[in-house]
Amino acid sequence: MFRGSARCLKSCIAVALLSLATAPVLHATDAPKSDAPKPGEPTNPKARKSYASAIDWENHRNPIAAISDYRKANKLDGGHCTECLDRAFSLAVANGQYKDAEDVARDWLSISATNTDKGMNHYRLAVALQWHGINEKKDKYFAESSEEFKTALELEPRLVAAHFAYGVSLAHLHQDDAARAEFTAYLERSKADPDLHMRAKRYLERIELARAKMAPPFSFTTLDGKNVSMDGLAGKVVLIDFWATWCGPCREALPHIRNIAKKFDGQPLVVISISLDKDEAKWKDFVAKNGMTWMQYRNAGGFDGNIAKQFSVTAIPATFTIDADGVLEDQHVGDADIEGKLKKLVARAAEVARQQSAHESTDKTAGTGKSFSTQN
Repeated sequence: MFRGSARCLKSCIAVALLSLATAPVLHATDAPKSDAPKPGEPTNPKARKSYASAIDWENHRNPIAAISDYRKANKLDGGHCTECLDRAFSLAVANGQYKDAEDVARDWLSISATNTDKGMNHYRLAVALQWHGINEKKDKYFAESSEEFKTALELEPRLVAAHFAYGVSLAHLHQDDAARAEFTAYLERSKADPDLHMRAKRYLERIELARAKMAPPFSFTTLDGKNVSMDGLAGKVVLIDFWATWCGPCREALPHIRNIAKKFDGQPLVVISISLDKDEAKWKDFVAKNGMTWMQYRNAGGFDGNIAKQFSVTAIPATFTIDADGVLEDQHVGDADIEGKLKKLVARAAEVARQQSAHESTDKTAGTGKSFSTQN
C-alpha cells in the first residue's frame, strides 16, 4: 500500500456539501509565506506560533494535533481567528472528529455579526451534527441538525444546499413528507451542482435511499470521451478501483481487475479504474499497453483530487463495491478477493431488473387491454 492507510467512508452527504459548509477552504500548503498575517489569520505573536505549529502538523498529516493547535491559536487570538476556525472545522469533519467540529462551529457562531455569517455557521454546525448522527446512528443528532438547518435557512435563504442536507436529516428521522419537501425545494432553487441535483431526484423517488450509506455523487469524462455519473449508473453494480502507474501493488492487482471486467462483461456491472497519476502521457501509455479496455479516468489531483477526496482515499490500491442502488457495500485496501461479493450483487441487480421488466410488461398489457375495452 502507498500513502498511509485508507480511512473508511463515513457519509457522502456531508462530503457532497462540505465545499459549501467550509468555503473558502485553504490547504495546508497555503501557509503564509511572509511574517505579515493575512486577513483572518491570528495577529497575536503566541497565536501566530500555534497557528504555524498547526500548519506543520497538518503538513505532516497529523490532523488531531493540527485541530488542537488551530483551536489554541484562535483562543490566544481572542477568539477572532476565522482562518483558525475554518481550518479546524474542515479537518475535524474530514477526520471524523465531529464533537470538535461542533465546538468549532459554536465558537464561530459566537463571533458572527451578520445574518449571513450566522446562517453559514448554523449550517456548519448542522453538517457536523448530521455526520455525528450518521456515524453513531443516533436520532438526537439528526433532530439537532434539523433545527440548525432550519435556523440557517431562516437567517440566510441563499444557502440552497441546506435544503438538500435538511432533507437528509429529516429522512433519517422518518419524517418522509417533510424530507421530500426539502428535496423539492432544493431542486426548485438550485441547478448549480448537476450531481447533487440528480441525487436529490433519486431521493424524491425513493426516500429510503436518503437513509442509506450511499456512494458520493460524482461525474467525470472517461478516457474515450464518455460522460459518466454515479447516479446515472443506477441499476448496475459498480466496482471502483483507485490506482496509479507508479504503485507496485496496483500493477500486481491489475490482472485481477482485468479478469473481473472480462468475467462480468455483458452483466449489470461496471468497472471504473480511477488513476491518481499526475503524468497524463504516462497514464495513457500504460492503459493502452496493458489492454485496460474498461472505464478509465485520471483524477489529476492525485490524493487531493475531487473523487479521491470524496471517497477518503489515502492509500492505493483501494477498491469500492457499490450496489445497483448506489449504496456503498465494501471498501478494500489492496487486492482483496471480492468476486464472491460481486457475484451476489450482480445476481441481485439482474433479478431486480427482471422483475421491473416483467412489471412494466404487465402494466403495458393492462393498459392495452383497457384501451381495447374502451373502444368496444
